[in-house]
Amino acid sequence: MRIERAVVDTNVLISAALSPRSAPAQIVDCLLQHATLVFSRETFEELETRLWLPKFDRYLDMERRRLLLHDFAAAAQWTDLPAPPRPAYSRDPDDDVFLYTALQSKAEWLISGDKDLLELSPADWGFEILSPAQALEKWHQK
Repeated sequence: MRIERAVVDTNVLISAALSPRSAPAQIVDCLLQHATLVFSRETFEELETRLWLPKFDRYLDMERRRLLLHDFAAAAQWTDLPAPPRPAYSRDPDDDVFLYTALQSKAEWLISGDKDLLELSPADWGFEILSPAQALEKWHQK
């Protein structure tokens, strides 16, 4: 299976930025080089909001954060989500925007470290929900 588009949850993108040798960093790097990251306005806003939290000040300086946001935005494919109300698929409405982004963009993968997303029953969504380690393993099998 060739991966063309992937939605990557905020927690994975931030983990990749904080730990350059980690599985999140490795899979994000593979995707940036050989596929397309997909964002919706809502998923990118979540990344922006979380990345600017003061708790990351000691790990990422302001310029590095600006550069990360710029690079992700420049490399991304953007998709529009349907207007609310939308059906809920997970316990957390913040998680649903990632599911909707994957659905709308016809992404092959949704990569997340979020237990609620990873434990969702497989549905006929047309994409897989994978942890960074699972995605990296599948990437190297292709």
